[in-house]
Amino acid sequence: MDSALSDPHNGSAEAGGPANGKTRPPSTPEGIALAYGSLLLMALLPIFFGALRSVRCARGKNASDMPETITSRDAARFPIVASCALLGLYLFFKVYFPNKSYTDSVLKTWKTQKSKKGKTAVIQNPTTRDSHRFPFEIFSQEYINLLLSMYFFVLGILALSHTISPFMNRFFPVNFPNRQYQLLFTQGSGENKEEIINYEFDTKDLVCLGLSSIVGVWYLLRKHWIANNLFGLAFSLNGVELLHLNNVSTGCILLGGLFIYDVFWVFGTNVMVTVAKSFEAPIKLVFPQDLLEKGLEADNFAMLGLGDVVIPGIFIALLLRFDISLKKNTHTYFYTSFAAYIFGLGLTIFIMHIFKHAQPALLYLVPACIGFPILVALAKGEVTEMFSYEESSPKDPAAVTESKEGTEASASKGLEKKEK
Repeated sequence: MDSALSDPHNGSAEAGGPANGKTRPPSTPEGIALAYGSLLLMALLPIFFGALRSVRCARGKNASDMPETITSRDAARFPIVASCALLGLYLFFKVYFPNKSYTDSVLKTWKTQKSKKGKTAVIQNPTTRDSHRFPFEIFSQEYINLLLSMYFFVLGILALSHTISPFMNRFFPVNFPNRQYQLLFTQGSGENKEEIINYEFDTKDLVCLGLSSIVGVWYLLRKHWIANNLFGLAFSLNGVELLHLNNVSTGCILLGGLFIYDVFWVFGTNVMVTVAKSFEAPIKLVFPQDLLEKGLEADNFAMLGLGDVVIPGIFIALLLRFDISLKKNTHTYFYTSFAAYIFGLGLTIFIMHIFKHAQPALLYLVPACIGFPILVALAKGEVTEMFSYEESSPKDPAAVTESKEGTEASASKGLEKKEK
């Protein structure tokens, strides 16, 4: 997971810059301020609306909107899994696929021969006879990026459709012919029958899917930064809405583990920043610092990884649901953690601008998002209530049983009152 805040330095030729290696003209202070402010706003929107939608999602009964609950075991393993995936991507792009300019220069001076198996090409220096093996053409970086683009094209359309659906419903006329559909895949038969996919949708959802497909085609053909951001915002909002922490302790484990993960991969190595700049996928929010000079064709981007939005976002959403569970008609912990996120991300941007180096945003976000709400809980004497708050997975049989028992108890009380 990419979770670094990066800024191509003024005059740099990195990340989407001119291919001839020439330095860019320095970005103006106004352009830099616009880029940073836009990244901050884009990070806040999916957290705020995703947290509100997570409350409805937790109460909902639609199988297609059921949240995925993260347990403490999942939280402890996540940084390890993320590290393996990140390192794998780095090795895949930096080691398996050599730099294109280097390859082109080698191909001009060295002789190319194909091996007997036809899977690799042996490039030999006629002077030194040293040989290097290059990947078979079908596994070139261009093909891999095309494959990834198709994958995120499908995911992005589905995520964006799910995101805009509640807003689009307001624009449909009352007499709109809306039909219900259900996509159901099962495995086995009889008593061993098991649901694999159970997705419910309607005609309005299909219209949203069609509109999202337009953005998908735009992204697939142009890789434009606006299309990238639309998909990135949709992924972030869906993540905050549908990924639920089961308690505050799990949130602390997850954020603490990713705090170490982020600091190590950004400060300890160049892996995080390299993957963020090499990986052609909407896994980051970007905004051009030279927008005022070049308009929509600007190419000097500041970027924010989606991990810096989703990971703190699901913790903030948990605190909103905790606020609601207290039944005090206040959202103290939600607003506190939301303000803490603004402070942490603002501090990240400030430090990055001062030192001109990519920053691990979770280094500043984690202490703020955990520390501020705990201080408020200490002041209000609600630390015990905060850490004892527990959410059960909707898929947990025990939770379903408790829900049924509660419903039956309420129904029986209602019958007793009617009899009296």
